[in-house]
Amino acid sequence: MSATSVTRLYVSEPLGNAEVLKLGRDQSHYLVNVMRVAAGTSILLFNGRDGEWQGTIAKANKKAVEISLATQTRPQISEPDVWLCFAPLKKDRTDFVIEKATELGIARIQPVITERTQSTRVNVDRLAATAREASEQSERLSVPGVEQPVTLSELLESWPADRPLIHLDETGTGAPLAKVMMGRTDGIGFLIGPEGGFDPDEINTLNNHPATVAADLGPRILRAETACVAALGVRQSIDDLPPQTP
Repeated sequence: MSATSVTRLYVSEPLGNAEVLKLGRDQSHYLVNVMRVAAGTSILLFNGRDGEWQGTIAKANKKAVEISLATQTRPQISEPDVWLCFAPLKKDRTDFVIEKATELGIARIQPVITERTQSTRVNVDRLAATAREASEQSERLSVPGVEQPVTLSELLESWPADRPLIHLDETGTGAPLAKVMMGRTDGIGFLIGPEGGFDPDEINTLNNHPATVAADLGPRILRAETACVAALGVRQSIDDLPPQTP
């Protein structure tokens, strides 16, 4: 966690060559009426391409905010190419998954409709906004993409053959997740099922798909949102380990 109190804002505009950045009405409203910024306030900007830049509010009203860019505070870095596929939950729990997945570095978020999915109505725009806010607060330099929902069969039909899809298997037949993850922590995907788990036919389909790998998170029954955080936490902890010497 960072002790900084400087507002961070994701923007879509280029940052490298602009001297003054003019924000649209929605972001101007957010800064003026929600964050209460005023002329002279320092702000940090990022767009997922040009790193992070420090700027100063030059003009601030609810219709237009102009920011004078100063210096780049951090260069753009490559981030793990890890995808999260999950069955949508009730509203607050889905928001929790999006927020924590963003904090834990997920690059792409894919809602998946399964037989036992609790909520099949997914507001992608709202989830994208949640991901954007989580990126701003967690000091990420990018925002994960949030895709339109697909069915489990559609997901598996289009899944890249060279990207392992680790599905958390509540039946206990998978290998421990930490052991599965020791072989590869990037260029992978996770699949988290709904409350109540996958139905038997779905489990059979997953076990017979060439790209899927069953993994186990331990002896306890976890809520779906807990399983998401636990799995991504394991991945990040292993990814952060120093290289092993021969």
